[in-house]
Amino acid sequence: MRLHKDGAEKVALPSHPIHRAEDLTQGGNQALIVLHDQVYSLRITRAGKLILTK
Repeated sequence: MRLHKDGAEKVALPSHPIHRAEDLTQGGNQALIVLHDQVYSLRITRAGKLILTK
């Protein structure tokens, strides 16, 4: 999915859930994600890229 600057959807893939990284990090730059018994760190870099690490 792509968003316009005003947040309006341009193209959506209805078969997949969509989550905004800013929502996952609650306005910060990092969130923890748990899959089974493993914890992963999702980080938004200063350049606006996402990094997912174990």
